[in-house]
Amino acid sequence: MKKGNSESPKLDRKTVERNRRIHMKGLCFKLASLIPSHRFKHSKELLSQQDQLDHAAAYIKHLTERIDELKKIKEQAMRSLGANNNPMDATMMGLRLPVIKLRDMGSSIEVAVISGLNKNFTLYEVITILEEEGAEVVSASFSTVGDKVFHSIHAQVKFSRVGVDTSRACHRLQELICWNAELSGSH
Repeated sequence: MKKGNSESPKLDRKTVERNRRIHMKGLCFKLASLIPSHRFKHSKELLSQQDQLDHAAAYIKHLTERIDELKKIKEQAMRSLGANNNPMDATMMGLRLPVIKLRDMGSSIEVAVISGLNKNFTLYEVITILEEEGAEVVSASFSTVGDKVFHSIHAQVKFSRVGVDTSRACHRLQELICWNAELSGSH
């Protein structure tokens, strides 16, 4: 009987440890799934769990630095707001138009374009470039605030195996927008 009693706690510890490992593996998988796939040099499946955790830590550090950078920009804008009393002017201070930002989120892409009222490019041209690069536009909108036009485009990757070369798409969009801005400035 002693032998049966001494094995039972040992078995419980093994079960508890196995369950703990399974739980930790699930948490690591969940963490790795939150990191955008373009942050990994290789496929997530090919990396060890330690490498995935290292990438997650580096990504969190990157996000923290980005937050600090954005806070500084906001503080500068708020300080200049005291002199202007116009929040839009303070936010746009130091911003040369047109501006284009493309954010790759794995299976989807967000494009933000800020331009002046005399933008000299069409939303259709922007959408065409995205579609030529392998994205399918889901929604597109714009709004005008003062003398600035804010365009927002959301797209998904058409073919997940092929993906979208976001750096090429961004380069083409910048060429379109800046080239048209130069043409309008020369007339």
